[in-house]
Amino acid sequence: MSLVNRLRAALRPVPPPAPEERPAPQRPSPPKGARSHVILILDSCRFDSFLEAKPKNMMRLGELERRYSYATWTAPSHYNLLIGLLPHPSPTQVYASEYYKDDFLKFRERLNFDLDFGKMVPGLWLPQYLRDVQGYHTSMYVSMPVLNPSTPINRGFDRYQLMPKHNDLRPMIRQMRFYQDRPGFYVLNTGETHYPYATPDEAENDYPRIHGVNGVFKHLDDHLRAGRLIHDKDRWFDEAKMEELRQRQIQAVRWVDGVIEELYDLVPDNTWITITGDHGDLFGEGGYFGHGPINHEKVMEVPFVEGRLK
Repeated sequence: MSLVNRLRAALRPVPPPAPEERPAPQRPSPPKGARSHVILILDSCRFDSFLEAKPKNMMRLGELERRYSYATWTAPSHYNLLIGLLPHPSPTQVYASEYYKDDFLKFRERLNFDLDFGKMVPGLWLPQYLRDVQGYHTSMYVSMPVLNPSTPINRGFDRYQLMPKHNDLRPMIRQMRFYQDRPGFYVLNTGETHYPYATPDEAENDYPRIHGVNGVFKHLDDHLRAGRLIHDKDRWFDEAKMEELRQRQIQAVRWVDGVIEELYDLVPDNTWITITGDHGDLFGEGGYFGHGPINHEKVMEVPFVEGRLK
């Protein structure tokens, strides 16, 4: 069994059981006029891939911005997202402290009430604050095993689920629940735009291959020899393969853009929706493929669009 399959088997029984919501803690009534907020994270989606895809449905929310992630890998970038720091525009001529303040205040528009961020201390965790202080229902659905329910990311949620497939937004949308008596905070991490940039209608045999956990560990268990890692230089993708992978990510954005209509049909009126990426990918720039231990502008650039349906 491959490393990725062993990891998934350890994290989740097969077939997965239906998710159960945790017993709701005592929570206050939500603020008057509070609205639901959905954050859709296109894993590994770089800004220029999104731009070239020209998604029509996602662009109904507002103006597309080029923003920058706080981190180059999935887990730390989601940590920042969940303390309320969404990708930033890399501002100039501003104090960092002032930018953080203004960025947090943006949640007034998203949620439609004045937040008391002093009550986030010391936890500094947006879903827990929204659930326990502001009376929200909170849910998160993830595609990447590094965000599985056993990780510290799973805090402050009524429902948290690792999905059976790494590249299928539709089942997440179909499991979302909205409630008349309280607004919701929903985080969706979807992996169509993550390597191998595959849509759920593709057969796995058609995927381009880097062995290991979503391309992170290349034959890790096979290549450890005498306490050292053996690198396969001959497996490096050539320029044509890199371009094929880039085009696959663009097509994956278009796929998600079609599915997003189902989300629009589901959410209550007045719901605020934010669509962004956690980081980008490199397709050979600087002699690198992927993301993580690399400092490059294209890994940091992500799309950002948000608003209410127009």
